[in-house]
Order: sequence, then structure tokens, then C-alpha cells
Amino acid sequence: MNVQMGTRELEVGGRYLGFLRDSNDLLGDFDALRARYAEDGYVLVRGLHKPAKVRAARKALIESLDAAGQLDRNFPLDDAMIAEGARGAFQGGARAASRLPEYLAVVEADELLAFFAGFLQGPSITFDFKWLRAVPTGGFTGSHYDVVYMGRGTLNLFTLWTPLGRVTYDMGTLAILQGSHKADEFARLRETYGKMDVDRDNVEGWFSSDPIEIVDKFGGRWLTTEFEPGDAIFFGMYTMHGSLNNITNRFRLSCDTRYQRADEPADERWVGAEPKGHTDWNKTPALPMAEAREKWGV
Repeated sequence: MNVQMGTRELEVGGRYLGFLRDSNDLLGDFDALRARYAEDGYVLVRGLHKPAKVRAARKALIESLDAAGQLDRNFPLDDAMIAEGARGAFQGGARAASRLPEYLAVVEADELLAFFAGFLQGPSITFDFKWLRAVPTGGFTGSHYDVVYMGRGTLNLFTLWTPLGRVTYDMGTLAILQGSHKADEFARLRETYGKMDVDRDNVEGWFSSDPIEIVDKFGGRWLTTEFEPGDAIFFGMYTMHGSLNNITNRFRLSCDTRYQRADEPADERWVGAEPKGHTDWNKTPALPMAEAREKWGV
């Protein structure tokens, strides 16, 4: 099976795209989960969220999209088929969809915060700002580190990617670059691109839209899987990741949320009753990543 990732077509199970492994066999042993993260740069847990809660959140989000005229009513609403001319949208931040009670019941659940408290070895919090998305046909996320967007607080910060419903390869699943979290093997990337702050530097955030180029230049292999309701994956600030392209005619509904220890500093852009978000990025034309990479020599 071939899939699209950025500007390339990749074979699932081939040279450039392998499979994520889950860590369900380690649940209940946080020492083992931390060791798995140190080895892999991510932790995939099947059924981390309660599937019924995820389905309720999906239903609420779909109803919001339908009210905005985004869905094709010739199909069951739960299919999230895209209406003619609809483009989808970022649903996070101050937008009403990211404050739906059914959605918050998933990403701010007591049991989820308790899980991260165990993993982080101390009480945990989540950013108030949520990144909730309805990804349309052709949509994808280019390869990047999250630290360039949220590196002003603790770096002991984790992104949790949660699909709101079943997500198959052709809908644009998350992909992780194997080994990219390792400081020794990817030192040049961490010392250049990884030191960037998109607000301070006003540089494009994605490192590349070409997954083959990254593997050939830096090593590793892209890893992905299909997701069922309740499944989720988390990773750190220096794990290179992106997504496959959504080549279907339905929205991929997913979200990114962040978790850290409560006693460590949080990036002020993403917390509070009304998080300010990016303050300076793209207020003027951002420096193209190609120019930044030429300057860095990467």
C-alpha cells in the first residue's frame, strides 16, 4: 500500500515508512514506560482515552461542523464527509469547538492527568490552549519539532496526539521519525533548527515537507499506524514528527494537547484564561525555511 506524505509517495512497510509499536504491555509500570520513551521517543497507548468519551467528543465536534455548513448531508454525519466547497479549519485556541464540554472531558480527564502525573513523577497540568483540527482533503502536517513553537517553559513537556474517531492511513495518520529525539544522532538538527523560536525569529515552522530527504540526510525511518477511538500517542519536544496526507473526502478530526509537571515553568503563550498564542510569528512575511536551513548548513 502506498500513501502520500508531504511531497512524496511512500510504501507502508517499505524503506522509508515502518510501523509504530504500542506500549500497552507496559501499562502500570511507569519506570518501564519512561524507559520505552527514552528508547523510542514516543509512547503509543491503545485505549488511553475512554472510547465512549472520544465518540461523544467526535459527535459534538461534528455537530459544530455541520452547523457551519462544512459537512455533506448526503452521508451519515458521523462519516464527516466534506461538503462541496468546504475547507475545514483550525478549531482550537479561542474557537468554541475547543471548549466543548465533551471535548474537554477527553483531554482534561482526571484519569489522563493522573496518567501523566505517574509518567512525570509529579502532579501534571495541561495547556489551556488546545490544537483541535478538522483536516480536509490534501491536508497534512510537515516535519517539525514542537520546541520551536512552545520552548519558553520547561522542555519536559509532552505533546499528546489524539484522533477523534478511527483514522486510517489514507486519512493522514501521525508519523514519527525514528530516533530523532536522540541528542547525539540528531545533534546538528537540535543545535540549529531546534534552537529556533518562531515568534522571536519569524521563520517558517516546518523543517521540511519531504520525508525522504530527511531520512536520507539524517537517518532514521518514518513510523506510523492506524488509530481507533481511544488510542493516543505522546512524544517530547525534540521528536521529529508530521503526518501523512489526507487523501479521502472526509475530515480527519484530531487534536494536539500538551502536558507537563505542575511545578515546572509553562510557556506563557499557551496558558491562562485567554492564552495569547503566537505574538509575532507571521505578522510580517516569515523567513522561508529553505533560507534558514542554508544559513544553518542543514
